[in-house]
Amino acid sequence: MCEGVVSDKPGDCPVCGMALERNPAWKKPASATKVYTCPMHPEVRSDKPGDCPICGMALELESIPDAQGDEDEEDNAELRDMTRRFWISVALSLPVFIVAMAHLFPSLAHGWVSSTASRWMQALLSTPVVLWAAQPFFRRGWRSVVTRHFNMWTLISIGVGAAYLFSWVSLLAPHLLPASDSHEASPLYFEAAAVIITLVLLGQVMELRARARTGSAIRALLDLAPPRALRVSKDGDEEIPLDDVQVGNQLRVRPGEKVPVDGIVLEGSSAVNESMITGEPVPVEKQQGDAVTGGTVNGSGSLVIKAEKVGADTLLAQIVSMVGEAQRSRAPIQSMADRVAGWFVPAVLGIAVLTFILWWALGSEAALVHALVNSVAVLIIACPCALGLATPMSIMVGVGRGAQVGVLVKNAAALEAMEKIDTVVVDKTGTLTEGKPELTDVILISSPNNDITSEDKLLQLSATLEQGSEHPLAEAIVRGAKQRQLSLGKAQSFQSITGGGVQGQVEGQTIFIGKLELLKQHHVVGCDALEEPAAALQQQGKTAMFIAINGRAAGIIAVADQIKKSAHEAIRDLHDLGIKIHMLTGDNARTAAVVAKELNIDSVEADATPESKISRIKALRDQGYKVAMAGDGVNDAPALAAADVGIAMGTGSDVAMQSAGITLLKGDLSAMVRALRLSKATMRNIRQNLWFAFLYNSLGIPVAAGLLYPIFGWLLSPMLAGAAMSLSSVSVITNALRLRYVKLN
Repeated sequence: MCEGVVSDKPGDCPVCGMALERNPAWKKPASATKVYTCPMHPEVRSDKPGDCPICGMALELESIPDAQGDEDEEDNAELRDMTRRFWISVALSLPVFIVAMAHLFPSLAHGWVSSTASRWMQALLSTPVVLWAAQPFFRRGWRSVVTRHFNMWTLISIGVGAAYLFSWVSLLAPHLLPASDSHEASPLYFEAAAVIITLVLLGQVMELRARARTGSAIRALLDLAPPRALRVSKDGDEEIPLDDVQVGNQLRVRPGEKVPVDGIVLEGSSAVNESMITGEPVPVEKQQGDAVTGGTVNGSGSLVIKAEKVGADTLLAQIVSMVGEAQRSRAPIQSMADRVAGWFVPAVLGIAVLTFILWWALGSEAALVHALVNSVAVLIIACPCALGLATPMSIMVGVGRGAQVGVLVKNAAALEAMEKIDTVVVDKTGTLTEGKPELTDVILISSPNNDITSEDKLLQLSATLEQGSEHPLAEAIVRGAKQRQLSLGKAQSFQSITGGGVQGQVEGQTIFIGKLELLKQHHVVGCDALEEPAAALQQQGKTAMFIAINGRAAGIIAVADQIKKSAHEAIRDLHDLGIKIHMLTGDNARTAAVVAKELNIDSVEADATPESKISRIKALRDQGYKVAMAGDGVNDAPALAAADVGIAMGTGSDVAMQSAGITLLKGDLSAMVRALRLSKATMRNIRQNLWFAFLYNSLGIPVAAGLLYPIFGWLLSPMLAGAAMSLSSVSVITNALRLRYVKLN
């Protein structure tokens, strides 16, 4: 029924409520295809420009990195069109307004106001304003009537149309109107219709300009990528467009230039400003083998990098995509505004009709005139545009502000839920610690049945097996073996045991590496001999991993992971915000206790498995806590999904980032403090907007209906109502824009 509604997944039509049906002729658009959506109702999507069937607002082009220029051009086109209509309306409405108001100065009017020529001049100058300049508004208003989804354009169309048609009847057939002792001729309201349209156009121009600024965060991110790159070849350096860079290309990054794509440093060393990711302008030293991110700024050194990710695969492109999706998502609090808007417009129409009837029935002088003026004023001032803009504008600005400080919000629901968080559950490795553990000890257990005769051999076999694991502890073992210049072979039958360890075949021998419980479950002989040396290591805050070869205990490998420098301050800030911190870690109890004591963690649960993490989070939620889970590993993904808000460390796995509602690019808890402050500031801003919109309409409608007339003799002109309506929308957007400067550190 509503052909303007297009979706790539099943659901209900947001306009008429009918179930969406599959169109066999429709094909999912390619990634570069333009998709238009409503800023207030992102569920409305179309492959061509038009108006939202729910609120009537013009559909906007989604932010697509490759089509950004087209987006700006189309946004500017709408702004140019509304600006042109506004200035032409000003030129035509101003003389009409002056002539219509000339009766206030009898000594200057000299009978001109009531003359036939004056009345026809008002009609002729006002007609282009109403029929041409207001054409988009009437089109949207008619669409709302056809779809029976009334909105602000319904009220504007009826109000302006009533004033305009009444004026033509008064001009052409005054005998049809009741005579009034207070008017020499039947009154005209051409100036009211023209000026209201002009004011609405002014509001649209101001709103479009203000809304354009809400997308400044995405544009700023897009500007981070340099337009060209310097490719290194046998024939010398060649400057090429960024789009021509391919994976594997070697690129030179000169001092002061931006890194073009994500890659690995092959040559040189330099300090790189990674404030795009971390939100902090502290340069990070880069040398051969280190990863660099596209959009970051090179310092004084020269680098040659190998392109690893290009185009839409770069971190910057993913950030832009995530920010764009989040800005178009809906916060649960928006449903309240939607419910109010659902009955608001019909209620206003009823109030306008009641106002007209009461004034016409009870008014003593110029009853019909007052009835018309007051009912039109009610229709105009009650336009719920401020109510509809209150939530989406704050979300757009808030999400963009978060991206600037390294806090990526996946959707508006996560941002709203974050405000209510009172408990944070954190993993240890990579969250509280650096996530880059270093090999510290290799202990060989002497046994007459043990074929391994040296610590280096034990480390070599273990590192060969661990090459297949992505866990930070495994990387530490492999890195330590290479530092000792041990040659690593290839493992067979590698298997990762979630939350336990790894197993596989190396040089024909079956090897288990992981927790002591894993070895005992597989009936490894000699496990008791591992417990005493492991306890000594764990009391030093080291993580011990146990090795079994061919069913016999072989030894222990220990690594140490330094606590992040920012963790102490972040935990203190979280406590100051009233947040309780729980640590769930797969590490052993002794090592976990050392970290928890140093950081003043509220509670600790060690030897945690993915299943036990989920159970713990569910238990906290059942007790009434609002829980956020922060983690960075694949094993954290289920727990992230189970929490009220999942928070992924940007330095962790892609699986964790996909499962989380919020991603902290820097990968430490100081960014979580920023996320909490951002959430609180955004939700406070939304409530301010909603409060203003409700208060505005609560006070404006009675005044427009003439409630104060019996007491003070005050009536609200439809023109003033139009000005107030336009300014209310601009006020809401201006308040939302304050989030761009909110302090989060």
